[in-house]
Amino acid sequence: MESKKVILKDGQAKVIDSERINMLTDFLRRINKEGITKELREEGLDIVKSIDPLELSIAEQNLIDDGMEPSELRHLCDIHMEILKDELEKLKSNISRGHVLDTLVEEHTKILGLLEELEVVTSKIVKMDKYNKKNAEFSKALEIVQGILDAELHHKREEDVLFPELEKRDITGPTRIMRLEHDQLREKKRRLKELIKVVEYLDFEDFKDNLQSLSKEICFELKDHIFKENYILYPTALGAIKDEKLWENMREKCDDIGYCPFTPKECIEK
Repeated sequence: MESKKVILKDGQAKVIDSERINMLTDFLRRINKEGITKELREEGLDIVKSIDPLELSIAEQNLIDDGMEPSELRHLCDIHMEILKDELEKLKSNISRGHVLDTLVEEHTKILGLLEELEVVTSKIVKMDKYNKKNAEFSKALEIVQGILDAELHHKREEDVLFPELEKRDITGPTRIMRLEHDQLREKKRRLKELIKVVEYLDFEDFKDNLQSLSKEICFELKDHIFKENYILYPTALGAIKDEKLWENMREKCDDIGYCPFTPKECIEK
């Protein structure tokens, strides 16, 4: 079976199954063209059980290399989540309210809501003919982006509590990818905030182009990131970490780090 070696950021190598990558690439291409059918849903469930975030990222890059617009991939994220929505419910049914993973999943739901709001407000702004500082959409956009930036403690709990426990169990490839994506998204979110803050000093047409481009990138990449964590990384963590006392200890460490403004209260109340 053909395979290829991918060199990760820290210099370590990971062997990737090229045949499986090609199968995943073809599957993503078909669901983008055909939508979700019963057959593709079943196929998707089988595929996702055997892939990791790095393989999914390579398959998506294959589609871009073949000419698919990155904006089209944004819709694939929604399709991924639609196919696997029942699987997320299965994960949640196996953990209690306030469990480390439960809180992370619930925060993801809040972040996805903010991304939907960002898409709506961006669409409204790009349809405007000129900038008007009295228009509430600009302050709303800034508020939404700040809400997305407020996820920093969510990422810190993953990076400082969850990921190290996975890495102790030799689950290192996925956590490296997630850390890298955190860094990339962090920079883009900050750029978007700064862009909106200085809108009155910019050529409005240039501002709209940059706003639309950056918003699309963030919405796609963050949805894709959440998909990988909800449906691949978190189930892996639940299967790998069996000690309930360890989960309780991890929860205490999460409490020490703190939570996001949008974290549901029922997740953090003891």
